[in-house]
Amino acid sequence: MSEIQLPADFEAQMLSLLGKEEFKDFKAAINRNPRTSIRLNPFKTFALSWPKSPIPWSSAGYFLEERPSFTLDPAFHAGAYYVQEASSMFIEHILKSLHIPKGVYLDLAGAPGGKSTLLSSYLENEGLLVANEVIQSRAQILKENAIKWGLGNIVVTNNDPDHFSSFEGFFDLVLVDAPCSGEGMFRKDPQAREEWSLDHVTLCSSRQKRIMDQAGALVKGGGYLIYSTCTFNEQENEDMIRFLTEEFAFEPVRVPLEKSWGIDETEVETEDGSFFGYRFFPHKVEGEGFFITVLKRPNSASTQEPGRIKDFKHPVLKALGNRDSERLEQELGFNGAGKYYTLNDSYFRINQEFYRYFEKIAQALSLRYFGVELGKKQKNEWIPSHEWALSILPKEGFLTYALDQEQALEFLRKNEQSFEDLPKGWILFTYQNLPLGWGKNLGNRMNNYYPKEWRIRM
Repeated sequence: MSEIQLPADFEAQMLSLLGKEEFKDFKAAINRNPRTSIRLNPFKTFALSWPKSPIPWSSAGYFLEERPSFTLDPAFHAGAYYVQEASSMFIEHILKSLHIPKGVYLDLAGAPGGKSTLLSSYLENEGLLVANEVIQSRAQILKENAIKWGLGNIVVTNNDPDHFSSFEGFFDLVLVDAPCSGEGMFRKDPQAREEWSLDHVTLCSSRQKRIMDQAGALVKGGGYLIYSTCTFNEQENEDMIRFLTEEFAFEPVRVPLEKSWGIDETEVETEDGSFFGYRFFPHKVEGEGFFITVLKRPNSASTQEPGRIKDFKHPVLKALGNRDSERLEQELGFNGAGKYYTLNDSYFRINQEFYRYFEKIAQALSLRYFGVELGKKQKNEWIPSHEWALSILPKEGFLTYALDQEQALEFLRKNEQSFEDLPKGWILFTYQNLPLGWGKNLGNRMNNYYPKEWRIRM
């Protein structure tokens, strides 16, 4: 790896932050190759065969000794794991060590989906996550990753932060991984180095304040706000803690740390006491640059519960009644806790417990996906969706067929395939017990229902 040239103003900033001797270590670390890390999906069975070592602050995270071709691993397409930078997996440690209550969460800047799928895993079937992305093309990527993760507890929205103004005090947790100057990604991303300037830092800081001026109000009484960046400077980090405590009532939260992790704890004095931030330097931590802080809304702050919507009205979504939902649950072999909606004759399922929250969200925000899309029903036959195939919901009544790696890759490329002794009808194709998608054997040919836009082109 050739030596990375750093902007002169950035070097001056880091010298001020670290001191001369430590800056040398930092600069040497910037010139080392970054490590590849993945986080396993705890709800999908996958035997990780690559040489690996655990990420100390994540129960499901691993460093890989070498970077494999993820595109040519069928398990990647089945949602068995997510390729995520190790530092940002620290959010799992925050959630678990603080025992943050499960409920209704918001990831305000969710794409491409690393933090959203992590929150989804933590919530399991005990919560609902709104994963939002303002840029439409990135919202599509977020949707695909939510589908692959398959837990059915995510609502993907495509909205500006100011569209959430009617949700003050609504969320148990709000996570904002803010758009930033990207200093922590200098090792991995040459473009971040080229775009960096002191003016860009100031621009990012003002943009972050606009976002956080909305986000701070969305946390309910007793709820949590998590703010993170992939940058080092105080203007986008500690100054944001000062801004938030001036604008809103928040209480400090301190996250327990192991000294061996090498994470720096920073303390910010405010009128409301000392608040804490956590900074990841690449010369101290196995991971990229990162900053994160946690704040708690006082119990006395306002809390908004969704009212009961007697007649759910939506331009394209139709809610099924309780009796019809119960009948579908029984027919499909699910656990009896689903609420159903239809969109263009396709059926969607969410957790019954959170349907009132979902209906308020659906009426106010621009939906891109929610729960699990199951497919369409023609007379007594289901035309199952790819989303159902990748979800962790049961697929009772469907035959399965195990593919080896080469067959699985051909399936994912949508190349023509034939199989001996395969019965007619719908077949769920799997790889190492992981569902990949549907095919339908018509006798004279096999129709591959893997989404055209997802197919492997390698």
